[in-house]
Amino acid sequence: MKITRIETIPVLVPIKSQFAIRFSQGQHSASPFLIVKVHTDDGIVGLGEVSCTPLWSGEDHFTAKHFIDGTLGPALIGRDPRDVAANFDLVNLLLAGNIFTKSALEMACWDILGKAANLPLYRLLGGLVRDKVLLKFSISGAEPEKSAELALWAKDEGFRTVKVKVGINPESDVARVKAVRKAVGNDIRIGVDANGGWSVRDAIPAIRKLETECGIYFAEQPVSALDPADMAAVRKAVNAPVIADESVFTLQDAMTVARSGAADVLSVYVGKSGGIGGARKMASVAEAAGLACTVGSNLELGIASAAMIHLAVSTPGIGAEDFPCDIIGPYYYESDILTERLPLADGTASPLDLPGLGITIDEEMLARYSV
Repeated sequence: MKITRIETIPVLVPIKSQFAIRFSQGQHSASPFLIVKVHTDDGIVGLGEVSCTPLWSGEDHFTAKHFIDGTLGPALIGRDPRDVAANFDLVNLLLAGNIFTKSALEMACWDILGKAANLPLYRLLGGLVRDKVLLKFSISGAEPEKSAELALWAKDEGFRTVKVKVGINPESDVARVKAVRKAVGNDIRIGVDANGGWSVRDAIPAIRKLETECGIYFAEQPVSALDPADMAAVRKAVNAPVIADESVFTLQDAMTVARSGAADVLSVYVGKSGGIGGARKMASVAEAAGLACTVGSNLELGIASAAMIHLAVSTPGIGAEDFPCDIIGPYYYESDILTERLPLADGTASPLDLPGLGITIDEEMLARYSV
């Protein structure tokens, strides 16, 4: 089997207005994606997705298209897509950074391999280690009343854990989390995510206050990723587990965080890790270091969300039972580009059992959002 052609389609998908994400760096109200179709001489087409919010990843749908069309795609033509690791090694040699772009090609190759073997991807990754993945819902850094409304919606949808965006202003951050706690009661676990927006000076008293007054379950990326010693200082001063997100993009990052004692949990992504293989390696590093992992998100569309489900159900190092995952992108968008709904319900994700990623593109919706 050989790759014959790689098709790239930029799209822009609006987020439902009530779910627009406000955080320390700004607001996220629409998401750019690059949809990738890897065609083969056997007629099998693999699907990939570049989930590329520029504010967060430094990539967008047009940079991704440029590099795949001009650099990575031509190098992959004629190669066997089932050689997933070798193909990923090649794209790493050809292009520095741009890990979300690379992850889409790796994702598509995994999809082809699963379709060729007539097996769902999670089987190729070792099979099920859990038949349900617990999820948490992310609450925007909105006004307290709005945040409380969103938290109640999430509770009604079956979520038992929510994550509230903070890191904007310590006083308003505490008010927002208090409003959410008052709205959902004490039977829902609440975490906070500062996206690196607090200083060490602000983070420690804010987290301590939230521990005492709101019973928060974890604090995600409380301070900037620039110096792991800062996050280690926060971790030593608070009781809530600290999750590293923006601090962990590479295996070397994961080892640095583990060695410096900067976090209790690593947040791994399919996109941020450069692919499913990279995310699994990171989870292995965490497991060896005695740390937990969760699956994080930058609001992926359906293709990448499917890849995240396969990752989460098949990877032992992902502790979804203790730290629920962020496989929630499809909840945020006005519509998706898949012909079927992903198995997300009651605050959980279930395995997809069709070959490969187990999804198909709705070509009409793809055309609607293409740019």
